[in-house]
Amino acid sequence: MNTQEVANKVVELTRKQAWKEALDTLYSKDIVSVESQAMGGGSPESRGIDAVRGKTDWWINNMQVHSVKVNGPFVAHDRFVVEYDVDATDKNSKQRMQMSEVGVYTVKDGKIAREEFLPHTGKEK
Repeated sequence: MNTQEVANKVVELTRKQAWKEALDTLYSKDIVSVESQAMGGGSPESRGIDAVRGKTDWWINNMQVHSVKVNGPFVAHDRFVVEYDVDATDKNSKQRMQMSEVGVYTVKDGKIAREEFLPHTGKEK
């Protein structure tokens, strides 16, 4: 797949919350995934498909996702960006939260080789 095709598939699968299908079909085994903050006290960077699967399993097991709005993709060359607005509740604390972030993806050999998530931190105008 080319970058546009990978980007379109990411949007399609994340709209359906098909996180594991996205990992299984679109990600390189050597994926590098970078979060804005470490989850559970670890490093914000995960390396390799197994580490990213673990991060995804943590999300599925700990968060009740009420809705995901996906905007994009925005594609150029070997990179694309997708905007995510997530409404979720932490299953442990019962705290509900709304998160907005973009994922910046790099495609190599038809697979996602790197992803980095940047949160919206500014005030609305």
